[in-house]
Amino acid sequence: MNEDIRIHSWPCSYYLDTSKQWVAGRLLLTPVAIRFTADKTGELLVNFHLSSISEIKKESSNLIFSSLTILEKNTKHWFSSLQPNRNVVFNILQHFWREQLLSSQGAGAEAAALQSTKGKELTGLLTGSQKRLEDTAKVLHYQGEQFDNIMRGLNKIEGDMDVADRLLTELESPSWWPFSSKLWKTLLETKPKETATVSDSKNQEGIIIRIPVIITHRTDSNVKPGKLTVFASGLEISDCNSQVVHRFESKDVDDIRVHTPYEISVRQRFIGKPDTSYRLLSAKMPEAIPILEMQFSKKIQFLEDALGFVGARKSPQVDLGTSIWQAATGLLGGVVQPSSPVGGREGMDNDQGQLQKQEKISQEEAEELKQILKKLKGLALETEAELERQDEALDSITTSVDRATLNIDKQNRRIKKLT
Repeated sequence: MNEDIRIHSWPCSYYLDTSKQWVAGRLLLTPVAIRFTADKTGELLVNFHLSSISEIKKESSNLIFSSLTILEKNTKHWFSSLQPNRNVVFNILQHFWREQLLSSQGAGAEAAALQSTKGKELTGLLTGSQKRLEDTAKVLHYQGEQFDNIMRGLNKIEGDMDVADRLLTELESPSWWPFSSKLWKTLLETKPKETATVSDSKNQEGIIIRIPVIITHRTDSNVKPGKLTVFASGLEISDCNSQVVHRFESKDVDDIRVHTPYEISVRQRFIGKPDTSYRLLSAKMPEAIPILEMQFSKKIQFLEDALGFVGARKSPQVDLGTSIWQAATGLLGGVVQPSSPVGGREGMDNDQGQLQKQEKISQEEAEELKQILKKLKGLALETEAELERQDEALDSITTSVDRATLNIDKQNRRIKKLT
């Protein structure tokens, strides 16, 4: 992810300690840093990593009553005249600061980036691919449960059709037919048992992903922390106390706009009344966007600032396709036998020779990559088998619906004759 992406910026004033005066400018938040640029001179007065922050507080002074202070190592930075208001800036900065500290990159993000090896890079790519495939498997599993519920419903419909067919047969029978009262009594006794069985078959859906977010409702200037939970059947927005703020079923979502890799908006349109719209900002949003794209492929829209994010994810280095699989397995083949060059052939130019030196990884990393590839292969086979099963189930559902439609038409004609 590009560390220079602008997540948010706010007009404000910064107290410059060297000249003992307030300087007007803009406070800028990136995924890993905070910066302040003066309006008049364009000079960058503040630039430090989020991991170097030890405290963010709302404070006041004798001169400026509404200020925000950031303690960075042993330096205290004062910001005031924050727009739209101090609470908005505080909530967003605190969210990204905490998530940065909780992330695996943490305080050593810069050092880790310098020391990363090809093995660690490839491990990260394959681990991300494994996570996306696991999320896909969860969605398919839920869809499979939905198909099973549909099949159970169709089986019950067929049972009800059989009952209706017997009732119609009795009504069509002559008045002297001797088994009518017994048939009615049997039907009344068996009917409630079927209803009870169906009512107990409801299954609870699973959570695909849950991330902390900063919530903005419509165009309100106030924001509040909360959580975004993605189910296979929709989205749920809740506050920090786990109280549901709003739930979108999949059919209710009209569009999802990706403003940046860290900010999206979800909207449901209405006729004659205002739309229901929520804007969600999160340091973990890059993990949720691929899942949302998979579930709402026809409703999601990437705006200009997010197009680079789409391109990066769909590049050969990130995509879960044959290119990664072949590259990973080829690289592992070279690692298992370090004495032999990676893909070495006569005629290899100097650039390829340099790449060969860079791509040698340790035996431990090779074993870890093998395990990940093994899991990926297993997940791929399970996903393929589930897709085949769902394809067969869909064919069965189509056949059952066609048969039920014919039976209903047939019984309607019989009822018309009776009336």
